[in-house]
Amino acid sequence: MAIEWKGVMPAVTTKFTKEDTLDLKMFEVNLKAQLDAGVHGIILGGTLGEASTLSDEEKSVLMKSAVSIVENSVPVIMNIAEQTTKGAIAAAKKAKQNGASGLMMLPPMRYKAGEKETITYFKEVAKSTGLPIMVYNNPVDYKIEVTLDMFEELLELDNIQAVKESTRDISNVTRIKNRFGDRLKILCGVDTLALESLLMGADGWVAGLVDAFPAETVAIYELQNAGRIKEAIDIYRWFLPLLELDINPKLVQNIKLAEVATGIGTENVRAPRLPLEGDERKKVLEIIENGLKTRPILPNYKN
Repeated sequence: MAIEWKGVMPAVTTKFTKEDTLDLKMFEVNLKAQLDAGVHGIILGGTLGEASTLSDEEKSVLMKSAVSIVENSVPVIMNIAEQTTKGAIAAAKKAKQNGASGLMMLPPMRYKAGEKETITYFKEVAKSTGLPIMVYNNPVDYKIEVTLDMFEELLELDNIQAVKESTRDISNVTRIKNRFGDRLKILCGVDTLALESLLMGADGWVAGLVDAFPAETVAIYELQNAGRIKEAIDIYRWFLPLLELDINPKLVQNIKLAEVATGIGTENVRAPRLPLEGDERKKVLEIIENGLKTRPILPNYKN
């Protein structure tokens, strides 16, 4: 399925049972809630998906399941986060075999690659596949920045098409637009900068709290896209305390607790992660409960 790199694309969580197996029933519940809200794509195997804890077989099961659930209504994208170029090429090949429409790619994991190494890594994977690629640029968490000069070289390959912009520098949206125009599509990867990024010209939003609040997330995107800025801002201001749960080392546990509260997930995580407890849990639950109490009535954003 062809990808238009725009709109809201949830970085979905991976659902586990209490026995630490894939919970495909709850996975389907959540994906259907995303589709009902009007998301524009599904991303599997990201940080929120606890990708580092998943086996290759589990990733294949999740991709095949997602493709079956969405029934060609939106593209399904697999994240690639590997330690070696060989491993990334193999993962890209497997993703395509399992029905992925595209890839989101991190720089090499664990090893802090230099500029030439990072460029070569992305290029070798891109050359090995016909799938379109979104580069995940998150130097804050992953310590490697893909600079605009590096993108100049990467964009020599037609299937490198988008960036998940997570540098935390809002002016980078303008820099990218000034330099590359529409050649490099921009999807904001930081929930707390999403509306600001969209208003500055970003094409979409790779979202986290959408996993628990899909309608509110899509409403913000659609309203600003239609020029109904005040309505989008009003929802966004309500949403911000919840969105801040995404910029936290325990983002997976935080968002899974929110999914429980909205009835479309469980809080089961895979070790070494553990469920929140004590004061930390209490604080997160207070934020979620307050959000639910003040949850806005949404306008008809779908039309």
